[in-house]
Amino acid sequence: MDQTSQVASPESPTAAKPKGFVLADSAVDRLRQLMEHQKTPEGGLRILVKGGGCSGLSYAMEWAQRGTEKDRVFERDGARVFIDSKSLLYLGGSELTFEQGLMSTGFKIKNPNVKASCGCGESFSV
Repeated sequence: MDQTSQVASPESPTAAKPKGFVLADSAVDRLRQLMEHQKTPEGGLRILVKGGGCSGLSYAMEWAQRGTEKDRVFERDGARVFIDSKSLLYLGGSELTFEQGLMSTGFKIKNPNVKASCGCGESFSV
């Protein structure tokens, strides 16, 4: 899978930004555990960008039994993430990690497109 494909940036018709989506080692390990636990060998994490939140946009994640024809599939070592083309406009060049800590545990998106985010980190603007 080519994770270095380019798309034109809205700021400049000639500028390009990465369109791929990277799965960090921590995310791959956790996704593979979930696939086994859910007993969904074709399943994966669906990531959506929705309107809302205090900064204008927010992430939503859910487990999907399989992808749809509208999804772009990002796969590494058997772990899968499904992202629809509309959400990918906001997520291009991002990295998915899985972090465990005393205060929170879960998937995190490191998104280079974010211009501002709220204090809790759950919503953002581009």
